[in-house]
Amino acid sequence: MSLEGKKITVGLTGGIACYKVPYLIRSLTKSGAEVQVIMTEAATKFITPLTLETVSERPVAVSMFPPDEFVATRHIDLGQWADLLVVAPATANFLGKVAAGVCDDLLTTVVCASACPVMVAPAMNPQMWANPITQRNVATLKELGYQSVGPEEGDMACRESGVGRMSEPEQIYAAIENCLGEKGGLLPKKKVSPVRR
Repeated sequence: MSLEGKKITVGLTGGIACYKVPYLIRSLTKSGAEVQVIMTEAATKFITPLTLETVSERPVAVSMFPPDEFVATRHIDLGQWADLLVVAPATANFLGKVAAGVCDDLLTTVVCASACPVMVAPAMNPQMWANPITQRNVATLKELGYQSVGPEEGDMACRESGVGRMSEPEQIYAAIENCLGEKGGLLPKKKVSPVRR
């Protein structure tokens, strides 16, 4: 299996494309990868942690300070655990916060503390994707070595059409495999596919 033994953190932010992520996680685990899921509070409005715990076979991390748990350095431990951190879907809000160095929830804090490459799969309304601020943030992340896959052009949940649709799980999986798989091993921080503007 091409991803046997690889450790992959999958982060979800608040977008309707969250429904696609269990299919990605299932493909990763079937290929032998260990998957740790981190969700923002907004992501839990679109898909339940239980669903992702079921497909990843690991507890899902959501809160920075969950009650009755020892979490003093969890953000550091999670940041150093993975071979690759993939955020899918990555909303405009998330991209803006990371580009600005904001760490105000567990996922953004783990990204900041991460020692591994970070890949984002943007997903948002076409106007939000085309917004000059979003494009500036994407360009900043690109300059900093963040990898990206998508977004794609197509119909959106908001009944609009254009660029902003999250790449399909198969496309994201292929990008992960290209980064971590047997076809070349772990690559340095380089972008996997062109960022569409």
